[in-house]
Amino acid sequence: MAKAEKSEKSEKGERSAKGDKAAKGSRPAAAASPASTAPGAYPGFDLDDPELPEHIQDRALASGGFPYDDKLKRKDYEDELLALQLELLKLQSHVESKGERVAIVFEGRDASGKGGCIQRFLERINPRHARSVALSKPSEIERGQWYFQRYVAHLPTRSDIVLFDRSWYNRAGVERVMGFCTPGETERFLKDAPDLEALWIRDGIRFFKFYLTIGREMQLKRFHERRHDPFKKWKITEIDLAAIAKWDDYSAAEVDMFETTHNGTSPWTVIHANDQRRARLEAIRVVLSAIDYDGKDQKAVGSIDRKITGAPKDLIPGLK
Repeated sequence: MAKAEKSEKSEKGERSAKGDKAAKGSRPAAAASPASTAPGAYPGFDLDDPELPEHIQDRALASGGFPYDDKLKRKDYEDELLALQLELLKLQSHVESKGERVAIVFEGRDASGKGGCIQRFLERINPRHARSVALSKPSEIERGQWYFQRYVAHLPTRSDIVLFDRSWYNRAGVERVMGFCTPGETERFLKDAPDLEALWIRDGIRFFKFYLTIGREMQLKRFHERRHDPFKKWKITEIDLAAIAKWDDYSAAEVDMFETTHNGTSPWTVIHANDQRRARLEAIRVVLSAIDYDGKDQKAVGSIDRKITGAPKDLIPGLK
């Protein structure tokens, strides 16, 4: 009996020692972030891992069918941007002198570079007559109002240019995908938006709608940069984290939105924005090309790059 007890204690001791040795010699696996384990998550991507997987890095620029092998060189970008910003000053003088009103909407995938485009638009023009609007989530009072009401209050007065960093189209995108509105509310919005925009245009507002699209791997790369760059961490939100696993849901929402709100009166201009430098130049170029103003330098304005800029059907998969 004593021998059996001694043998049992010895086996327990050996198992304990092996367990201690294994614990000391190995690192416990880190818990994966919810975004990497949710249904629809991208295989092999963990936002909390400081190392971006090589296959995502390699595919990022070409993702989503982006047609260029390299980003636009910085020197070329800066030279073109400066020339276009000088043209924007001329355009602004025209808008002020003629009492025109210009409204520009920027929508697009999360991390597609909407804010960067708006910043380059406003960088050198007179801030007294040009501003951006980026509304936070609606207050309790605003939730009880007509859906468009809080946006209408920010439309431009005479001589002003207003750029919307996201807009009423939240209802067709994030609100639909994240369940912040009902299917009936989304359907009603998609019917009402074209009529309302047509009313503004008939009233004389120069109206532009931009949608910045990027490939999935590029989105993951930018999210990863935001997560691990201390100067960009503020840019990533809980909504962004949820978007990682909802790529297909957003794709379906895109198709429905374009099919119902893209028309001859109020068309969408889609820009493939995997290269942020090219995207910024294209957005400015589209606006400058659409409005006649004194002293326009057509050579400086240049031609729209139809490889990355065009109608939704040309750049969004799933549209006819």
